[in-house]
Amino acid sequence: MLYMKLFRPVAFLIVLLFALPAASLAQLAPAVLEGLVRDDNGNPFADVRVTVAGSDNILLTGSDGRYRIELSPSVTHTVSFASFGYETHKKRVTLKPGEHKTLDLRLRIQDIELRAFEKKDDSRKKEAGAVYIDPKKAQQIAGPIGGIEGIIKTLVGSTNELTSQYSVRGGNYDENLVYVNDFEIYRPFLVRSGQQEGLSFVNADLTQNVSFSVGGFQARYGDKMSSVLDVTYKTPKQFAGSVSGSLLGGSVHLEGASRNKKFTYLVGARQKSNQYLLKSQPTKGIYNPSFTDLQGLLHYRFNRKWETELIINYARNRFSYIPEEQTSSFGLANKAYQLRVLYTGSEIDQFDSRFGGYSVTFRPNENLKLKLLASAFQTNEQETYDISGEYVLGELETDLGKSNFGQTKYSLGTGVIQNYGRNYLKVNVYTAAHRGSYDAGNHFIQWGADFTRLDIRDELHSYQRRDSAGFTQPFSTTDLTMQNVYVSANTIQPFRVSGFLQDNFRFNDSSRYSGSFGVRYLYNSLNKEKILSPRLQLGYKPRWKKDWSFRFATGYYAQPAFYRELRDLQGNTNLDVQSQKSYHVLAGTETNFTANGSPFRFTTEVYYKKLWDLVPYEYDGIKIRYYGTNSSRGYAYGGEVRLYADLVKDATSWISLAVMKTEEQILQAYKGAGGQDSAYVYSQYVPRPTDQRVMVSMFFQDYLPQNHNFRVHLNMMYGTGLPFGYPNGNRLDDVLRMPAYKRVDIGFSALLLDGAKKGKRPSHSFFNNLESIWTSLEVFNLLNIQNTLSYTWIQDQTSNKIYAVPNRLTSRLLNLKVVVSF
Repeated sequence: MLYMKLFRPVAFLIVLLFALPAASLAQLAPAVLEGLVRDDNGNPFADVRVTVAGSDNILLTGSDGRYRIELSPSVTHTVSFASFGYETHKKRVTLKPGEHKTLDLRLRIQDIELRAFEKKDDSRKKEAGAVYIDPKKAQQIAGPIGGIEGIIKTLVGSTNELTSQYSVRGGNYDENLVYVNDFEIYRPFLVRSGQQEGLSFVNADLTQNVSFSVGGFQARYGDKMSSVLDVTYKTPKQFAGSVSGSLLGGSVHLEGASRNKKFTYLVGARQKSNQYLLKSQPTKGIYNPSFTDLQGLLHYRFNRKWETELIINYARNRFSYIPEEQTSSFGLANKAYQLRVLYTGSEIDQFDSRFGGYSVTFRPNENLKLKLLASAFQTNEQETYDISGEYVLGELETDLGKSNFGQTKYSLGTGVIQNYGRNYLKVNVYTAAHRGSYDAGNHFIQWGADFTRLDIRDELHSYQRRDSAGFTQPFSTTDLTMQNVYVSANTIQPFRVSGFLQDNFRFNDSSRYSGSFGVRYLYNSLNKEKILSPRLQLGYKPRWKKDWSFRFATGYYAQPAFYRELRDLQGNTNLDVQSQKSYHVLAGTETNFTANGSPFRFTTEVYYKKLWDLVPYEYDGIKIRYYGTNSSRGYAYGGEVRLYADLVKDATSWISLAVMKTEEQILQAYKGAGGQDSAYVYSQYVPRPTDQRVMVSMFFQDYLPQNHNFRVHLNMMYGTGLPFGYPNGNRLDDVLRMPAYKRVDIGFSALLLDGAKKGKRPSHSFFNNLESIWTSLEVFNLLNIQNTLSYTWIQDQTSNKIYAVPNRLTSRLLNLKVVVSF
């Protein structure tokens, strides 16, 4: 008994002595998290960045997609898996000492990427001609335009910072399609310059997904020849919103969902005024632009099978302008000129548009989707101006040794230029459409049909009168003649019927090979034209160690005349104008790789477009004036390379280089002995108005190493000069070149309030209701380069010389912007 009494305490002490070190060792033993990461196609995903919040260690998955990382036990860690172009996957993990846990996952391609092969409605793959756009960067682009179009212009190039319009691969502004939630969107038609232009339809605050195709797009898209911007608005999950303001205007948006998530809403309002921006232009005067845009999107899901959606928009654009004076200097260092103009008169413009779209979607089962759409668009536009400018053209003293250096040495001529216009346009577009899709495994079938009714009432009366030293130009001893006379009054009410059938397919249940083949049909009642447009896309992703993919696309594209193509330079209407047509072929590659721990994406693409039945045109500012006949044929070819990179975490930058050439031949009539047309022969090739041979653009962003809340955004653009010539209605003379377009915009932004730090503020603080507050200082045209938009032509009647006086774009300006999200 005594032995047992002594043994128990001794045994307990021995066990305790051994147990304590063992427990300590167990607590110190690290836990291990490992697993396999796959891409959206189920293949092992190499070079995925694995990070642990609060740690500076960065791990990349191996070529087999596997990873292994040690974690401190009994602590909750947030582990992130990220790769460029894919959704970041975050997982909260708490492991026991010494525990080994396996976590396998699959990364999904980001929603902003484009759809080439769709197995389900919400799946997205890359397609040929794809440009990738993140709508969240709309607030980050430094520049007067901003928004989705501001991002597009950094990728495809631009030569006018005052307009949201863009030119794609030799096409003009009228050749671009825009869709929002499957509804086709239209823009004002009478706008002549970026000064008059209001807000674009697409509201970046409401946008969730953006796809942009720069050529070779699929049959499900409509009948234009250059590009497609396809925008999908948000489906909110909870109440949120934002308010932003700057010296150029402001915006506010609200979004939310009902408690059962069946009803969701989006509401956005924007106000823009370019008054501050226009003060930097050479023409001084009183500018009063006011552009207002209201949008709403209501969505209701009855059950798993039925849902409905309503989208509405109202845009009110006003522009009044009273010019006072202008001083423009131009020429060379040893031969410089100056034009001084004193103005009288004014301009008042009104552009009001309304849009409404309603859709009903029915899903009988998991594989079939049927959708009915109805929309109406109305624009009421008035452009009224009567402005006279009395000018003095003189030669400047360029000798540094002269006391009057930089002053007018002698006058070359005086005169008056009067611009007069009373232009009115009413357009109504009514559309009824159907869209359907069926998932058949390796085939995803899509189809659609549209009926569109147009009601266009156009009244145009404008002219330009030129007087030089008392002589009206063109000079006549018997008549008072005007230059650039446009007189017409037309009412047209055509309708169009269109449809498409498309199969997105893959071969043998393999994600390596995919494609899309479709056919589009169009009937235009205006000229009884019928067109079939076959289109094909192919994709191949080899099972290489490196992530490569290859894409090819070809197709036939036709663009029926809307109404401006029907009207020639004298205002006469030709209802027999056929659709302009083009054939596209393009091929591209894409590779994703990691360098110095940062993800990169490199894309290349080459293309060729054959063009025929073209309607020649000239630019008047940003307004396009057509010749009214299918009298041109041509081509466009080129190549583009783009490099995207996260040089620092969560801050994507890119650089883009595009080389392009586009020319056309104009059908010329030769006169016979009797003065009648005896033959029609195509001329030699001349550059098209959009022939910009080289375009280089770059967007770069960075932040302070020790404080990510302070960021810088740099936007740079260079483009070679566009063709131009004296506006005499002869395209063969437009072979001169404008100076190159060069521009640098920079923005500095600071995060004043971060919603992620709510826990560090008192519970009763008002700021707990806010998600973030950003403020930024932007410098437009940092280098203060005087870019040329167009030319005013001054003719000296005595010497018969013609001088091209450049019309400049904006100079350097500062802009302050604040964005509050909640």
